[in-house]
Amino acid sequence: MNHLAHFHLAWPDRALVVGGLEGDYLKGPLPDDIDAGLRRGVRLHRLVDAYTDHHPTLAALRAKFPPELRRFAGILTDLAFDHYLTRHWETYSDLRLEDFTQMTYLSLQEHRSLLSPPARRMAQRMQDYDILSAYGDWHAVPASASRVGERLRRGNPLTATAPALEKLRPELESAFLDFYPKLLAYAGQQRSDLAADN
Repeated sequence: MNHLAHFHLAWPDRALVVGGLEGDYLKGPLPDDIDAGLRRGVRLHRLVDAYTDHHPTLAALRAKFPPELRRFAGILTDLAFDHYLTRHWETYSDLRLEDFTQMTYLSLQEHRSLLSPPARRMAQRMQDYDILSAYGDWHAVPASASRVGERLRRGNPLTATAPALEKLRPELESAFLDFYPKLLAYAGQQRSDLAADN
């Protein structure tokens, strides 16, 4: 899952929301001195990613990607699912998307001191460019993929994904609509379990 989905799955616990961002940057065993709320948020992020990576719906979707993009199908699907989450937002949230994104930016700002430097930079960039709302435009998906590809070694294999992604749009949306309600239920249970463990 990409940023918007991770934040939505962590809502309304603001500490989990912040961990939803830090989970992209904090790898390996969690430090003993990490903030308890941030720890739960990173754990939720990891649980969501593991559930997503191993779900049959996503495995079937990955197989539909052209061979040259299949190893990047997870990245591309995450980005596309944020687009479809914005498109179907009212189905999954009682909040307006604009209100949710602003409250998320505020949560990240208020907990800024807990974030690692790269997560802090990303939080600022999100707010400066309103990245969470940008995924309402389909063209943000291949554009974001190209930026992600810049971080990969040995060139950028994601500079020209637009044609392949365009062909896959019906399959991507269908997979999102099938999978996201299941992921919401799973994340809700994990939030409860993590709160009980606290």
